[in-house]
Parts: sequence; C-alpha cells; structure tokens
Amino acid sequence: MDTETRRRARGSLGARGSLAFLIVCAVGFAAPAAAQWRELAPGLDLAEFPAEEGGPSAIRVVRADPVRWEPVLLCASAPGQGTLRSTGEWCEAEGLAAAVNASMYQKDYLTSTAHLRHDGHVNNSYVSKDNTVLLFDPLDDADPPLTLLDRTCEDLDAAAARYRTAVQGIRMVSCRGNNVWSPQDRRASVACLGVDGAGRLLLIHCRAELSVHDLTARLLALPLDLRRCQYAEGGKQAQLSVRAGGVSEDWTGRMRGIFGQDVSVSGWPVPNVVGLRARRN
Repeated sequence: MDTETRRRARGSLGARGSLAFLIVCAVGFAAPAAAQWRELAPGLDLAEFPAEEGGPSAIRVVRADPVRWEPVLLCASAPGQGTLRSTGEWCEAEGLAAAVNASMYQKDYLTSTAHLRHDGHVNNSYVSKDNTVLLFDPLDDADPPLTLLDRTCEDLDAAAARYRTAVQGIRMVSCRGNNVWSPQDRRASVACLGVDGAGRLLLIHCRAELSVHDLTARLLALPLDLRRCQYAEGGKQAQLSVRAGGVSEDWTGRMRGIFGQDVSVSGWPVPNVVGLRARRN
C-alpha cells in the first residue's frame, strides 16, 4: 500500500463526509441483502452477500463467538514455523476452522507493516500510526476475550497490557460507527477483520474489486451489525479459508493477466494469519 493510500485511510469524515456517506448508504445500498447465516458449528457461522447491488461477486463473512471459538495469531516468523502458507494451508497445518490475513507485510515476506505480537513472540514491535488494534487472549479471564480498539477513543497502552495478542491495522470503521476511509480510485480485493455488536469476531473477504471506502460503506449497509473494522490485506494476497461444518473453501483475491483477464490462482502464501480454533471446555 502506497503512502498516499495510507494518508487517505487515516482521514476522518467531517460534516461533508458524513453527508456523503449517508447519501451512499441511502442511494447506493438502499436495499441490503437479508442475513442468510449458515451454522457451521455452535457459535460459528458463514454468510455470503452481494458485493454490489445486482452484481455476481460476493462478500463472505465468517462470524465467531469468541467464548466458543478461540482466535489465534499464527506467524511464519514464530519458533517452529518458518513457512509461508496460504490461509487454506494454515488451516490444514494448524487445525483451524477458518483463517484470514492478519495484516500486510514487508518486503522480507515475514514482518508485518505494523505492530504484531503473540504470547512472547514479537513479529514487529513497532507501533505505527494506524488507529485500530485487534486484541485477544486476555491475561485475566474477567476481561472480554477480544476487543478491536480504536486509538482515537481508547488508551492503547492500558488495554494492550491486558492481552497476549495484538494485531494492528488500518481503521475502516471507527468507534462511532463511521466509515473513515477517504474515497479513492484504487480498487482491489480486500480481506478485513471486524467486530459486531455482540462482540463476535468477523473474518471478511471481498473478491470484487471495490475501493476500500465503497467496501466499508457496503459492509455498514449489510445486516452484520458491524461496529468496528480494520483492513488486513488487499489484492491477490487477500484471502479467507473455511474448514468447518462440511465446508472446505478458499476465497482468494483477484489476479489479472497482462491483458486484464482474470487469472485463477490458488491461495497466495502469506506469513501471518488470524485463525479460529474450537475452545476446549
């Protein structure tokens, strides 16, 4: 992601932006698709929605109750790992019910572009200017099993000290429920992470090439009860896999050939994923 894209992503909506967002929701997404959730297992659901009104491409969403399903961060840089895998391969190697990109990564193909750590393994200690951080695996069971923190509303240092895992990303939906990604021309497939009003984790993938601003508006218009959301990856690397409830599917980012045609590719090997495992009672 280039500097200009990141600058635009950090912009906030003023009065005009808020009005424009309401117009988009009212006109462009006036009739959101009804929720059609398929239960894969207790506390784990899968849904598919049109990416655009009347369009063939879909947004896939895995919804997980963190009381029943444990979020896990897996990194190729961690001891005992060392191998880049597609999200499907991560699922199969680690016994995951689902997996999605954790974050963008640097040119070494290992290190996240922002802060990323799990239980003693620090992939990247640098805390960037990005405004959202997904925290899970609390030190104290009295704390929520996960939270998607907005740094403009909450104290990161205080909250992060209470969780073993931190995944920093670019904010798409703020703590106030606003689309904070500025409009832009760039369009790509996207993977992202969200939290709904019940505190459930949402793993989201859109193969259709939308701008992130338009995708965010679409997600807010869908019956997801989306409260917060952060960008994980874009382009051909964006992917989501499911291995649960009789479903074995891999949804990948769109890749185009030299003449602009779609090219079929299996999942792109990525270094860092957020996955889901059934909790042991």
